[in-house]
Amino acid sequence: MSANTTMVGTHWGHYRVTSEDGRIVDVAGSPPDGDPSQIGQSLLDAMDPGCRVARPAVRKGYLEGGPGHQSGRGTEPFVEVSWEQATDLAARAISETIEKHGNASIFGGSYGWASAGRFHHAQSQIHRFLNLLGGYTGSVNTYSGAACEVIMKRVLGTDYGTTMNGLVDHEDIARHCDLQLAFGGVCLHNNQVVPGGVGEHRDREHLMQAAEAGVEMVNIGPNRGDMPDFAKAHWLPVRPSSDAAILLALAHAVETRGRVDRDYLASHTVGYERFRAYFLGETDGVVKDLAWASPLCGLAVEKLDWLAEKLIKARRPLITLSLAIQRAEHGEQPYWMGVALAAMLGTPGLPGGGIGLGWGNNGRGIYNRLGVPFKWGSFPQGRNPMKTAIPVARITEMLENPGGAYTYDGEDRHFPDIKLIFWAGGNPFHHHQDLNRMRAAWRKPETIIVNENAWTATARHADIVFPVISQLERNDIVCGRDNYLLASKQAIAPYADARSDYEIFSGIAGLLGKQEEFTEGRDEMAWLRVIHADSRRNAAAVGIEIPEFESFWHQNAPLCLEDQIEPNRFFIEDFRKDPEAHPLATPSGKIEIYSETIAGFGYEDCPGHPVWLEKQEWLGSERSQRFPIHLLSPQPRNKLHSQLDFGRHSKADKVDGREVARLNPDDATARGIADGSLVRLYNGRGACLAIARHDDGLKPGVATLPTGAWYDPDDDLGIERHGNPNVLSLDVGTSSLAQGPSAQSCLVEIEPHGEDAPEVMSFTLPTMAAE
Repeated sequence: MSANTTMVGTHWGHYRVTSEDGRIVDVAGSPPDGDPSQIGQSLLDAMDPGCRVARPAVRKGYLEGGPGHQSGRGTEPFVEVSWEQATDLAARAISETIEKHGNASIFGGSYGWASAGRFHHAQSQIHRFLNLLGGYTGSVNTYSGAACEVIMKRVLGTDYGTTMNGLVDHEDIARHCDLQLAFGGVCLHNNQVVPGGVGEHRDREHLMQAAEAGVEMVNIGPNRGDMPDFAKAHWLPVRPSSDAAILLALAHAVETRGRVDRDYLASHTVGYERFRAYFLGETDGVVKDLAWASPLCGLAVEKLDWLAEKLIKARRPLITLSLAIQRAEHGEQPYWMGVALAAMLGTPGLPGGGIGLGWGNNGRGIYNRLGVPFKWGSFPQGRNPMKTAIPVARITEMLENPGGAYTYDGEDRHFPDIKLIFWAGGNPFHHHQDLNRMRAAWRKPETIIVNENAWTATARHADIVFPVISQLERNDIVCGRDNYLLASKQAIAPYADARSDYEIFSGIAGLLGKQEEFTEGRDEMAWLRVIHADSRRNAAAVGIEIPEFESFWHQNAPLCLEDQIEPNRFFIEDFRKDPEAHPLATPSGKIEIYSETIAGFGYEDCPGHPVWLEKQEWLGSERSQRFPIHLLSPQPRNKLHSQLDFGRHSKADKVDGREVARLNPDDATARGIADGSLVRLYNGRGACLAIARHDDGLKPGVATLPTGAWYDPDDDLGIERHGNPNVLSLDVGTSSLAQGPSAQSCLVEIEPHGEDAPEVMSFTLPTMAAE
């Protein structure tokens, strides 16, 4: 059989994929991308029979006893069944759940990135299906940026996308900025992934341009590696979760040293005087100056004074904050505080200055001015009439406490009573915190159905598993936040008996009398034509031409629209120029340094202006006496979340099949931990094994263990074998306001593991039993 090469789009880039004799034999980055992500190399292993789900499978206890027999979930063997039997089981479970308990008892939030593509978008598929049945309980916000999403709606009046993309641009930084204070650094590997795909990775190029232009950069965080060496950044190794304290102290310095832009505060903000009274100590008797912040952040007063002077003397300063720092207890506070400090300096809306949020993540700042100014077509989801959606990171609480009360963004709510979970395109056993607690709660629903292409922990903890094809095995249209459009074509035949989400939901819908409504009589290619036509019509409305479908589909290269796009103006620039003509969508129309709305909610853990609040888990808490290492769980550099963890690019960074935990050499020596040795990380929530690496680029008292290792619990030993940090992480909301995840608030102890190491079982097939 001759070799075949086609274009395939992923969230981490576009690739030329070559197949031969039913195998993927080569994956190469596609021009014009001069810096393609090496994650693509793991596509060579995407058909691994040791990890893929080959046929529909049902947990043995569920097959024999039906819904309600969930005690063996996650431990019992599976039975492979026919598509007809699995589809019938799923349809009956869904129908009976709705009949007995109502649509709100089905949780279909189905959070996860799945694969890039406008049609085979797993969330769109499942949400359309469930909406046709009368709706479902969903989720709001993201694990990535929930605290930012909710607080910025109140402070800037912006949604998540506008907050991330409408404040500053990388090219403007190189031209105009002279000082960048990067809280949490600028981690390039987080920019290799962009929702919907990326045609050209430009982040390294732009950061280099800024460095070469003389932009002075300061990496403010516990990990020196969060800024590339070529940036020549000053490193201030601060304690994790101390960012709000540092920002408050800088605000104090800016005020007391005469750098405040009072004209800007008067014309563009509300509430500064109340905030000022707080950090000057007039309201609580505690002056939030550099001396106050020093013991909280672990930096000498002299270092903080140096930082303050740099900021005060800068001509065009920029304050950037990574997403990681808001994934912690009170994560709303550093983001609110960052905006307040930029406003005090009068810089928001100045080219290359002001504030950048979610920086170093998902290509932020790269295509902010040149992203497409129209909406791409998509697979229509319909409307969900249920009003029971929960904050995305509160799944465990929902399952543990049906009917329980909670607060969210000013509302008093109650958790629904979930009887059935249907998940497609995601892995909650990756995203969620305190996985041992979640695993126990996961056994409470009567039925769990999962669409999955590999035997992840989520699939292993399901009752019914449908095998799904990957992006290599189907056609789609791939486009994201940049200005590239790709005809992503099937590169290889579907694995074993796997089908697309569309085919799976069409089949179940047929048994429930909804197939015609779900499909509208269209197959995959017919839907792609509709989605393309919608995109083409929306583009034409703003003067951008996209080729008709046949021409587009038969070109074997990405289509770039950049030369047709006029650079976008940012909302913050228009607001700066004329706040009366371009008010923000806040009650005052201005930046709300003090929010009457938030103050009115009466939340002790999120009052009406930015504050410093004590935390349960950080190096300044009592708990650190027992667990003296602050564990950070950054995004992995070698995969998107947990996708393709079994691929070669991910496996290459493991040692003896386990993830690598990094810690400061002084911490390692004090514990007798040799470089490259097996260690046990533990706290009151769980324990996991990993391989230790000494890293003098970490602040003493801080360790890192990246997310993404497939959850692999050993129930006999009471330990997770693979190195998944979320068996250790804290599962509490950031505050009563956003209820976001607090994964970066995590204290542990680390010790040598002197016992024999149990074998990692993540990449072995589950036990299959005869029917």
